[in-house]
Amino acid sequence: MNSEKLLNNWNKLTQIIESTFSGERKTKLLKMYEHFKDRMMFAPASGQQHFHLCEPGGYVQHILNIVKYSKLFYQIWKDNDAYVDDYTEEELIFAALHHDLGKVGDLENDNYIPNSSEWHRINQGKIYVSNPDIQYMSPPDRGIWILSQFDIKFSINEMLGIKLADGMYDEGNIPYLKSYNPEKKLKSNMHHIIHQADMTTTRIEYEQWLHRNDESVMKVDSPKKKKVDVDELKSEFDKLFV
Repeated sequence: MNSEKLLNNWNKLTQIIESTFSGERKTKLLKMYEHFKDRMMFAPASGQQHFHLCEPGGYVQHILNIVKYSKLFYQIWKDNDAYVDDYTEEELIFAALHHDLGKVGDLENDNYIPNSSEWHRINQGKIYVSNPDIQYMSPPDRGIWILSQFDIKFSINEMLGIKLADGMYDEGNIPYLKSYNPEKKLKSNMHHIIHQADMTTTRIEYEQWLHRNDESVMKVDSPKKKKVDVDELKSEFDKLFV
């Protein structure tokens, strides 16, 4: 992604907030995003090339994608007579926006930092590693913590939408998703839509990477031996847009 693409994506993200929320919650959300702007705009969505959007700007692009697919799947469920009256579209978008917020890091430090090992970058596509200087948390837990630091209120639907976005891939979600007692089953289907949207966009993002980087889409070759210089990209961005 070049500097123009990074800026356009950031503007799209803030426009979603402007058009979806109102009042004090919108004000606090905009304050939070302004706090993270310089880091979030360049954050990757994952640490390995063959996962999804492992590149500067990947995080924001992934968030835009999941908001898009969450709204599409919501409409599909609604059109097929699923009961969607026990949550709002605002709640759905809030959860989609923040399901991966913890991947940005804590209030001061990035979650992903460039991998210093050239061998791992070239041979395994491990472009980023987790920052050892921050407290370990799962991305949903850290995201919920970050929201609390900015005194941003959220509903039970929104919290569960964030927490359960990874579905059964997160073992901590099993008690919520694998219940044989009807009284313990989740009250709405919103978290299913968030998970479905996340899985869909992650797979599409992977296939886009695969088509861009492999001569044959039938197999995954070694990742391209190209190291993205984040500092150089930030410098280019500053020259053009600051």
